[in-house]
Amino acid sequence: MVPIDSATPAVEVAALSRLFKSGRGGGEVVALAGVDLRIERGEIFGLLGPNGAGKTTCIKILTTLLFPTGGTARVAGHDVVAEAGEVRRRINLVSGGESSGYGILTVRECLWMFSQFYGVPTREARERIEHLIDVADLKEFAGSRINRLSTGQRQRMNFARGFVSDPEVLFLDEPTLGMDVNAARRLRAFVGEWVRERQGRTVLLTTHYMAEADELCDRIAIIDRGRVLANDRPAALRRSVQGGQHVELELSGAGELPAAAPELDGVRLAWGAPHPEHANAQVPPAPGPGRRGRDPRARGSGAQDRADGHA
Repeated sequence: MVPIDSATPAVEVAALSRLFKSGRGGGEVVALAGVDLRIERGEIFGLLGPNGAGKTTCIKILTTLLFPTGGTARVAGHDVVAEAGEVRRRINLVSGGESSGYGILTVRECLWMFSQFYGVPTREARERIEHLIDVADLKEFAGSRINRLSTGQRQRMNFARGFVSDPEVLFLDEPTLGMDVNAARRLRAFVGEWVRERQGRTVLLTTHYMAEADELCDRIAIIDRGRVLANDRPAALRRSVQGGQHVELELSGAGELPAAAPELDGVRLAWGAPHPEHANAQVPPAPGPGRRGRDPRARGSGAQDRADGHA
């Protein structure tokens, strides 16, 4: 395991851009258009956005799989272009739906092989592999060939593979894709425990599931069309759009509601429905139970308390 330098950010990106040549007419497609990010040690940082927003392109650059067109990116204090080898020693990547190793190997053999790619000592590797097999609920299939696993089982094995090197910075690109609800919940809980377990461990998560990011992440960046549109704690992002959220109720036997609406606590707007015995009302959602926020640099691990409440 490479010693962690807690004085430098886990990820630091400045004016990062990436252009792709279009297959038609020789034009260019802008995947990233000047992204700036700073992820502190010990954070679980979420990157959210629609398909084609630039999330996976950003992950590929940070994991040295793709060159940037412009700007700079440093992971664990090392430049992803000039010091790619140093970056690779300190990271790991789990990508949802990726190919799952070699089909003729068993789950245990595949995890062992990847542990050796990273030079994990034998005893440490064996203990870690057995623990990860248990975490991924694959004990029953540890001796099964990968090509005989279901899609969800292969994805759980991929998830375990991401932790086998005990990386300094872990990139999770839609890691629960193809998993059932119970498996996804269990593995999300493990990610949180893993980060808190030792100082300086950092996770960058991309996902389409806002609930997943809200549960796990200390901060979230919203990216679209290659630009970061917002970057804040989950609760702060929710508050920024709170004015547009409401619960719409249809009430039976409440034909007088529109006239009485100003006297009802919490009712923003009320109107009569076509049926004389029905009425509709808009009610803003009540704030969820509060969660104590924290600065990611305020404690040894650098992690941030899961901020403020769920909407």
